[in-house]
Amino acid sequence: MDAIRIYGGRCLNGQTVIQGSKNASLPILAATLLIDGVCEIENCPDISDVYHMLRLLESLGCRVEREESLVRVDTQGFSACDMPSDSVCVMRSSVMLVGALLARTGQICMEYPGGCVIGARPIDLHLQAMRLMGASVEERENGFCVEAARLKGAVLRLPFISVGATENLILAAVLADGVTVIEPAAREPEIQALCEFLQSAGARIEGSGTGRLVIRGVEKLMPVRYRIPADRIVAGTYLCACMCAGGRIFLRDAPVRHMESVLACAERMGAAVLCEADGILVTGKDHENCCDVVTTACYPGFPTDMQSLFMAVMALSGRAGRIEETVFENRFRIVSELCKMGADITVCGNTAHIAPVARLRGAIVQAQELRGGAALVIAALAADGTSIVTNRHYIDRGYEDIVLHLRALGADLELA
Repeated sequence: MDAIRIYGGRCLNGQTVIQGSKNASLPILAATLLIDGVCEIENCPDISDVYHMLRLLESLGCRVEREESLVRVDTQGFSACDMPSDSVCVMRSSVMLVGALLARTGQICMEYPGGCVIGARPIDLHLQAMRLMGASVEERENGFCVEAARLKGAVLRLPFISVGATENLILAAVLADGVTVIEPAAREPEIQALCEFLQSAGARIEGSGTGRLVIRGVEKLMPVRYRIPADRIVAGTYLCACMCAGGRIFLRDAPVRHMESVLACAERMGAAVLCEADGILVTGKDHENCCDVVTTACYPGFPTDMQSLFMAVMALSGRAGRIEETVFENRFRIVSELCKMGADITVCGNTAHIAPVARLRGAIVQAQELRGGAALVIAALAADGTSIVTNRHYIDRGYEDIVLHLRALGADLELA
């Protein structure tokens, strides 16, 4: 059962609790390798990417326990060894282990990481920075080895902003000798969460949330308990679902302060958004004021992870629109699938042009990556008839049972 069947045409009503952040939990779990002892991670999402990260930690000798959303990682049994290639290759975030393992053991060999095919996302940026910190790097056909007796602080000037490289270099630098400067550093909330986790364990990090990080290496870190923040992309997904299908929903625990660009775009498209202390109340409305341009950018700009979800909204708006993708070059893989449902979208370079259509219709479509798969599901909520979205495993990488959560909001869908 690797598909979702959606019966379109029902408005959404009710509330859902937003899960812990995928993009924060993965580097934080990798960071536990830097700490000798037991760390407790609260609000850790039950998604396949987390499952694979925990499996990688277990393969390294860590003891992992899970009690609902609480994960305990005991690294006292750590032993450097080969990691299962299926878990390494299935997700991009396995690359986070490079900085952590290099800092802890002085060496790491692994296959090239996998994940969604949304762009080149080369790791040479990570490896070159490791070289500047004193590591030797040997690249092979299917993987690479990195080795350093002791990492040394360095000034790391990245050619462009990279969330993954920033996270990896933070992990490498917190136990390195001397001072490391990373600029331009990514400013995403997930970077800030990683810094908060490490600071609570004793790391010395300055500039979290800015474009310049200064990290002063320490001798050791202490075990801590940390709560993963709510997932801003999951909250944005259910917001878009309400905009597509109509209705009124409450997104409990949605991280309002990290969603400003998304909420502003939703309001320009006609949604009514009320931010409260414990979440966001969303009312889907007619798209009479639909904005005609969405441009992705690094945080605090409009997130590339939300681009395909807003494309589904715009395809249903009845108005012409345009989406400019400036972060990943291959993030328009959803276009052909939306067109199977009756959308009229053409792509020219990094821009998708969306022409107005009266309705979308049910169809059998294929998820080809995580966020695009979720976008097909929410488009199907508003389509006439029945749709089937295949390759559900992509969606499971980032969503805790999307079928259950949408059912709680009144949608009619099931596993197929």
